[in-house]
Amino acid sequence: MSMLKRTAIRRLLKGVVLSVLMTGTASALRSEKDLPEANVTPVQAREIAQKVYPGKIVSQKLEEESGGSGLRYSFVIGNEEAKHEVGIDAKTGAVLENSVEGANPD
Repeated sequence: MSMLKRTAIRRLLKGVVLSVLMTGTASALRSEKDLPEANVTPVQAREIAQKVYPGKIVSQKLEEESGGSGLRYSFVIGNEEAKHEVGIDAKTGAVLENSVEGANPD
């Protein structure tokens, strides 16, 4: 099988897996085009984020943003206290952000 076919199949499988994993969540990850660059899976990133701030994931996305490796999963997690934005580096799994959503940094 050619390298091009393997790459296409791998991307298709990642898309299918991502679709299945996203069922039942608030919203699907955007920017799936960046997913092949991520070393941390969406499931692993969600687990890390919910350890940092337990609650229900209200929204999630994969985005290019400064800081860390430049590619991060960004989650908005709500519980009875507040909604937090938790950023997880998509290449290393490091926590890049844990702040009250919409709060102005000082």
